[in-house]
Amino acid sequence: MTATSARRAPSTPTPVARRQRSPRAVMVIGLLLALISAFTFGSSGAVAKSVFATGWSPAATVTTRMALGALILSVPAALAMRGRWHLLRRGRTWLHVGLFGVFAVAGAQLFYFLAVSHLSVGVALMLEYLGPILVVGWLWLVHGQRPRRLTLIGGVIAMAGLLLILDVLGDVQVSTIGVIFGMCAAVGLAVFFILAADESNGLPPITFSALGMAVGTVVVSLAGVVGIVPFHASTADTSVAGIAVAWWVPVLWLGAVAAAFAYATGIMATRMLQAKVASFVGLVEVLFAVLWAWALLGEMPAPVQLLGGLLILAGVVAVKLDEPSPAPVVELEATEAPAGEVAVATASADATPEPA
Repeated sequence: MTATSARRAPSTPTPVARRQRSPRAVMVIGLLLALISAFTFGSSGAVAKSVFATGWSPAATVTTRMALGALILSVPAALAMRGRWHLLRRGRTWLHVGLFGVFAVAGAQLFYFLAVSHLSVGVALMLEYLGPILVVGWLWLVHGQRPRRLTLIGGVIAMAGLLLILDVLGDVQVSTIGVIFGMCAAVGLAVFFILAADESNGLPPITFSALGMAVGTVVVSLAGVVGIVPFHASTADTSVAGIAVAWWVPVLWLGAVAAAFAYATGIMATRMLQAKVASFVGLVEVLFAVLWAWALLGEMPAPVQLLGGLLILAGVVAVKLDEPSPAPVVELEATEAPAGEVAVATASADATPEPA
């Protein structure tokens, strides 16, 4: 290539500059997504309880919710996989998807809905959100991330809140089987945050959500077919906030809003905030769930249980203060390089040393 042709070469965008995304901006976006996810997730218990009243079983409700969520996300999930389809040939990818679908999607939802059928929505969700304590324990035992003082304080406060929710010294009657279901849901929630924060599988969040819900749908459907859990539904009208609606209205909400949208935003938030912080920020779902249950069902936990929920939420502040400052996220930014620089760079890249 001559000097003249090099000068006339068309300009080509090349990654010659780097742009740093502010850690504060990442944190703000992550927190916003986490709050949106918690708000939409929080509606699931109250909405599901309205369909339980018409004859839907928890297993049928979970299966329908997950199937709709996976279907709604299927197209955007496929579009997000452009150039990444090779990831589906990796065993690690399907290991993560399988564990997420079985424990974080099917297990967490099914046990939560089973807990809701025996407890109030608020109490069931307060039990499920002991999951963040399990996340801290997992990171300590498996990854050697020993919790610091404030994290331990947050854990102690959360456990005190659990005792108040159960009202171990009072007169509030709590279903033992409901508490067991709630604790099992906590395990599923812990798996959600641990796997959602792990980006080693390379899948986009929306694809990971869709595949996880598809796996969860199959798991719960099989459990219903073989008779492990009751599986029945109804097309009778139901009542939401005192208003009679067709059965498909709450079911569609559960699949589109409280599943597809909630899971996708939740995974995106977790990847920005990481498992420990995201799991504790997600505790605000308890407050949203109580508000949803109050608005839609007229259901409110006892005062001592509300105090317990506030103590559990206090762990958010303690753990967030204990979190080290994140490193800045560095991204490549395509900038317009002069034509001459492109030609010189190309010539330099193509040059090879002469053999001695």
